[in-house]
Amino acid sequence: MSRETISQSISIVHPISLSHGKNAEVWDTSGKRYIDFVGGIGVLNLGHCHAGVVEAIRYQATQLTHYAFNAAPHAPYIELMDRLTAFIPVDYAVSGMLTNSGAEAAENALKIVRGATGRSAVIAFDGAFHGRTLATLNLNGKVAPYKQKVGVLPGPVYHLPYPSADNGVTCAEALKAMDRLFSVEIDVNDVACFIIEPVQGEGGFLALDIEFAQALRRFCDENNILLIADEIQSGFGRTGERFAFSRLGIEPDLILLGKSIAGGVPLGAVVGRKALMDNLPKGGLGGTYSGNPIACAAALATLDAMTDEHLKTWGSQQEEAIVSRYEAWRAQGLTPYLGRLTGVGSMRGIELANTDGSHAPKQLAQLLGLARDAGLLLMPSGKSRHIIRLLAPLTIEPVVLEEGLDILEACLKQLD
Repeated sequence: MSRETISQSISIVHPISLSHGKNAEVWDTSGKRYIDFVGGIGVLNLGHCHAGVVEAIRYQATQLTHYAFNAAPHAPYIELMDRLTAFIPVDYAVSGMLTNSGAEAAENALKIVRGATGRSAVIAFDGAFHGRTLATLNLNGKVAPYKQKVGVLPGPVYHLPYPSADNGVTCAEALKAMDRLFSVEIDVNDVACFIIEPVQGEGGFLALDIEFAQALRRFCDENNILLIADEIQSGFGRTGERFAFSRLGIEPDLILLGKSIAGGVPLGAVVGRKALMDNLPKGGLGGTYSGNPIACAAALATLDAMTDEHLKTWGSQQEEAIVSRYEAWRAQGLTPYLGRLTGVGSMRGIELANTDGSHAPKQLAQLLGLARDAGLLLMPSGKSRHIIRLLAPLTIEPVVLEEGLDILEACLKQLD
C-alpha cells in the first residue's frame, strides 16, 4: 500500500496498516492480531467498536448526519451539553461549547480567558502538551519536534517546572520558580491564566503534586488569574475517577476535554464557569463541524457507559494488574533498564533508564519493535521518548490485559 500521498511530516510509531478492532484487540491488513495498549493515544477508554457507541452512531446516521449548530441548533448537541455539564464534578454552574478536537478546545479557552480578563499572558509547564495548532504549540513544554521551523508563535507564554513525585520536581522548587518568574519576567497583573495537566500525557504520565495544585489555586484566586485544567488525555475515567483534577482537591475555572469523550469519533469541548463561557460577544465561539450530530450521539452513548461504579471498577482492576506486575519485575530484577512506574490509576507509564539514572530511549525504541512483533502495540512518551504509555481500554478483558503484560514482560527481558 503506497503512502507517497501522505505528508512525510507525520511521524508513524508503528509501520503497519490496521483493518479492524474489537475492544482491546486490533488486526492489521495481513490478519495479524495485536493487543492494543495505545488505545488511539487515550481516545478509546471504551475500546474499539463499543456496542453502545456503534449503535448510537448507526441510528444517528439515519436521522441527521450534520447541521452547523450556530446556523440551527440540533437535539444531540443540546442533550449532550446537558449531560456533559452535569458530568463535571464541580460545585459551580457549568456551561460550555463543543469543538472538533482537544487542540481546538484549548484555542477557544485562550479566547475565553482573554475576553474575561483583558489580559493575554499564559503560564504553562515544562513537559506539557496541549496540541499542534499554532497557539497551542507555544503552550507545549517541549521544542522538538513541535516548535521547530514554524517561527514566532502566539504569546506571550511562559513555562514553569512541573512538580511531580514522578519527575523529582518538588512543590517548593516549582513555587520558587514561580516567584522568580513574577519577579524577573512578567508582571503578575498581565497574566490571564495558568494551563496545566493534572496528569501529563506526552510528558511521561507525571501526576501533579497535590500541594502545588492547591497552592496554585490559591495564587490564582488571590491574583484574579484563571486556572485551566487540560483533561483531554486524563479525563473520562483514565485515573479511576471522572476527571483527574478531583484527586487534587481543586476546581479549575475551565476544563479542556477531548480524546475519549466520544468513543473514537472526533469531538472536544471546553467547559467551565458559566460567566466565563458567556463573556464573549455572540458569534465569538462556534464552528461549522463543532458538535456534529453523529459525534454527539457517540458521546451520549459514551456517557451512558461511564457510570462512577464502572469507572472505579475498571480503573482499580487495571491499576492493580499493572502495579503488581511492575513490582514483581522490580523484585526479580527483570531488566537493568526498568525505571520508575509513573502516573496514577490506570494512567501509567514505565520508564526505561540506564543504571546511572539517565534516560534509555534506545531501549524503548527496541522495545516498541519487539512488542509489535510479538503482538503488542505500545506508545512512547517523556522528554526523551523513554517512558512507555499504558493506555489499554478501561474495558479490556482481564485475560487480555494479562496476556499483554506477559508479552511486555518477555520483551523487557530481551532488551540490550
